[in-house]
Amino acid sequence: MSVSTPMLVTFVVYILGMVLIGFIAWRSTKSFDDYILGGRSLGSVVTALSAGASDMSGWLLMGLPGAIFLSGISESWIAIGLIIGAWLNWRIVAGRLRVQTEHHDNALTLPDFFSSRFEDNSKLLRVISAVVILIFFTIYCASGVVAGARLFESTFGMDYQTALWAGAAATILYTLVGGFLAVSWTDTVQASLMIFALILTPVIVIVAVGGLDDSLAVIRTKSLENLDMLKGLNFVAVISLLGWGLGYFGQPHILARFMAADSHHTIRSARRIGMIWMILCLGGAVAVGFFGIAYFENHPDQAAGVSQNGERIFIELARILFNPWIAGILLSAILAAVMSTLSCQLLVCSSALTEDLYKGFLRKNASQKELVWVGRLMVLVIALIAIALAANPENRVLGLVSYAWAGFGAAFGPVVLFGVCWKRMTRNGALAGMVIGALTVLLWKDYGYAELYEIIPGFAFASIAIVVFSLLGRGPSEAAQQRFAAAEAQYHSK
Repeated sequence: MSVSTPMLVTFVVYILGMVLIGFIAWRSTKSFDDYILGGRSLGSVVTALSAGASDMSGWLLMGLPGAIFLSGISESWIAIGLIIGAWLNWRIVAGRLRVQTEHHDNALTLPDFFSSRFEDNSKLLRVISAVVILIFFTIYCASGVVAGARLFESTFGMDYQTALWAGAAATILYTLVGGFLAVSWTDTVQASLMIFALILTPVIVIVAVGGLDDSLAVIRTKSLENLDMLKGLNFVAVISLLGWGLGYFGQPHILARFMAADSHHTIRSARRIGMIWMILCLGGAVAVGFFGIAYFENHPDQAAGVSQNGERIFIELARILFNPWIAGILLSAILAAVMSTLSCQLLVCSSALTEDLYKGFLRKNASQKELVWVGRLMVLVIALIAIALAANPENRVLGLVSYAWAGFGAAFGPVVLFGVCWKRMTRNGALAGMVIGALTVLLWKDYGYAELYEIIPGFAFASIAIVVFSLLGRGPSEAAQQRFAAAEAQYHSK
């Protein structure tokens, strides 16, 4: 396979730009607080775009358009669920979490926050939540490495093992060097690239087919079912797809963006920016898959790539419809989606190991400089484990990624939601919610009851457990309630 020089140049320039941002962030990283949360200094634009980019991985440009291309518009229910869930997360959790973490010993990580918020002197909450993060995110990281490798493999004709290292190396380098600031600044660039690609591509596809009316006519002629929002879906299936939105309340890499905002006032404008970005990106991804049906129906001679793998729809349209320079920029958007999510996950794993385990148990009085370097070392360790897991792309462990979102959503989501909204919640309630949420997801996934997405029963049972166990035991101490009340007062201040 011949490699397009313009495409290669745009990829190389993009990757070098991301690494350069990492080294610039190095100069602003002086403490572990800086490395893990950027010194809580993010403005509204960076907070919004960083939260969006860290959320939307390669799934946005490959998985979702591919599903729409193969099955029609009915696959878009998941996008609707995500938009609703993300808005509720911004509206209910974001500002409160920013303030609550500051009032609870300036918590830098979710386990840190849980331990302080619920006065867990046993450190059981910290350990369990750190272990949940490490297990799910190491597997998540492996899936990101595989996605990056597949992109390099298909774009440049590399063998899989070479593509594996090529795809992962740049992300590891800028995360390792620059920490949270590098990840957040690169996320902002990557989010801009993603929205550019997802608005431009469907417009050009529609023009290439002959306009909106002609495109819809071709899709309708091929199969009316492509226009049916309920094609092959019953009530449980629709609820399951919408249920993806519940996952937002418990995703550590997204919640970290809220904790890093420079103030809770920033969250309000960040919410507007973030939701507009998300709606446009998801709408663009749906449009790429949907109008791609019309394009390849009219050009069956060009459909070999998408016939083999529907998830290549964006890659194939970019190659066919744009000159190589623009195609290189558009395909860099896929790399941007993969890199932005992978870098956030590496950093969250590093923070769990460094702040919650290393500092929490081994070196309580470690210096800031020592913690930063341990954090960098942990990024490297997690990355190497992820690459090892990804070395065989058929490895069954990657199947766990399909419910890692549900695992985090059910294990952490209700604990975070109740933790920032209900002052009567206790340590036992948090512990019960976390354990029952995670176990429900694991068991429900294995047995597939009623074909209902496992996050829904997991979230429901965890919420019930939190309320029951909190009310059964002794209430929070006076000091804990005062801290909660002070944080709430600050959140509602103008």
